Amino acid sequence: MLFLARMDVTFPADMDAQTRADIQAREKEYSGDLQRRGIMKGIWRIVGEYANHSIYDVESNDQLHDVFAGFPMFPYMQIRVTPLAQHPNATTDDFFG
Repeated sequence: MLFLARMDVTFPADMDAQTRADIQAREKEYSGDLQRRGIMKGIWRIVGEYANHSIYDVESNDQLHDVFAGFPMFPYMQIRVTPLAQHPNATTDDFFG
């Protein structure tokens, strides 16, 4: 099952720089692991915002929720999810294969 997610991140204004840097480092490691495992198929920065669009390939809604909950930035994220289906005009059966 493919899902498009928009993630907007807002850290508390009073968060100290070291805590923020630690969360960002752990986030990069977690995201990299998801990409290596083929769960996160791609990630794109949204220009001018602390936000991204990313595509996930998971077996269920519950698995997707678990993936999101594992992000170190999860407490500071607003996430909007869009389920994706193959478009009849697509020129390939499996874009992410």
